[in-house]
Amino acid sequence: MSVHSADSNSAGLDSIRAVADAVLYEGYLLYPYRATSSKNQLRWQFGVLGPQGAEVAGIGEDSHLSMQCLLDLGLLDLGRNESSESAQADLIIYVRFLQLQQRRTERLDDREAYLPVRELRVNSQRWFSWDEAVEVESSRTVPLADLLSGQSWSVMAEAGENTEPVHDQLGHLAGRLVRQRWPVAATVSALLEPADELHRLTVSIDNQATTGGMTGKDEALRRSLLGTHMIIESRDPSAAFLSVIDPPGHARKAAEQCGQHRCWPVLAGEPGAVSAVLGSPIILYDYPEIAGESTGSLFDATEIDEILMLRVLTMTDAEKAEARATDPKAAEIIERCDAMSPEDLLRLHGTFRDPDPLPPSWNDADDPFAVFNDHDPDTGEVVISGETVRKGSLVRLNPRRRADAQDLFYADQVARVTAIHRDLDDETHVAVVLVDDPAGDLHDWYGRYLYFSPDEVVPL
Repeated sequence: MSVHSADSNSAGLDSIRAVADAVLYEGYLLYPYRATSSKNQLRWQFGVLGPQGAEVAGIGEDSHLSMQCLLDLGLLDLGRNESSESAQADLIIYVRFLQLQQRRTERLDDREAYLPVRELRVNSQRWFSWDEAVEVESSRTVPLADLLSGQSWSVMAEAGENTEPVHDQLGHLAGRLVRQRWPVAATVSALLEPADELHRLTVSIDNQATTGGMTGKDEALRRSLLGTHMIIESRDPSAAFLSVIDPPGHARKAAEQCGQHRCWPVLAGEPGAVSAVLGSPIILYDYPEIAGESTGSLFDATEIDEILMLRVLTMTDAEKAEARATDPKAAEIIERCDAMSPEDLLRLHGTFRDPDPLPPSWNDADDPFAVFNDHDPDTGEVVISGETVRKGSLVRLNPRRRADAQDLFYADQVARVTAIHRDLDDETHVAVVLVDDPAGDLHDWYGRYLYFSPDEVVPL
């Protein structure tokens, strides 16, 4: 189900929606994609807006989310003079979420009555009672000038119920699948206000449902918005969004004053584009994208496609059948993995993307941690307290930055340097394995290293 109240001609909106869909379904169903798996017993994922009062009552989540982002309007005049073209500049605000859809399995007994069952089996086909979801998208075009005084509107998804009969191989009615949805409604509010020489846009979404009469988490989820997020698109090239993660110098103060509640804005679209923002319940970076090697969603964007697909291929036929019986989207994953060719899997194994060339190597005598030579980790070197450290050097660890809680256990340990790395921020990292670690050679063989900054190691 999709609700559209406005359309956009933006060429980049499809790529933004692809990322937004990954956000929408992040955590929807986890490997091994079976209803009986303990990790799939407690759902749902991110961006859940529960009914008002559900969080306090302990039966649901917060009913509110909001975000603030920055707009540079340049010379755009937001006066309400209708004859002014700039006064007609507007934003399109898309609100997207999942509406819970309960699928109940019922068996037809000898008395022609339908009995609820946890699992319905008819010949070789199986279905579990399960909570599916229906996609909802609503969009609204709002003139920038109107946002100065604030605007609010409602987004709704209606209740619904449908029945799917299930027949056996002889054509006899054996049971049915009943899918039911409950009404969901939310209020969207948007306000544009000056912020230094820029403008700050605040957009919030609030679930309109209340917990009156609700007694448990199941009831609260039925009236919740799931995976809630938003896309905001500028229709006027003069209205440009600015990053609040890595703002330009003149926008840093305004960016620091932006507040986020369960929703974080990032620039979206092609790198360098400033016409759209994705407001996500998951913290992302600017210009997030779907890896070109990905063949489809696995509902776990923090995992590696290759690993998950190989895991799916190790599932038994019985386990795959159970996954197919859990959810149509799980069935799609199983079929896609089974159809993968060796060449398809090889493409998932890894891709080297050459970054922009790093600045020339340098060696500043005044810097005790000056990096020199090339950027090959195997031949790179770093000077520490006048001593040259390279692959094979022995060092004593002195963790200071506490990047990992386990660093405390490595203090004063002797380690062997395996590589010198420099990242795209021109920061140097010393990769090591512990000398006294019985599995040190194994770690070195498959590249599982500990990483420390030059100021955290002492040459021996």
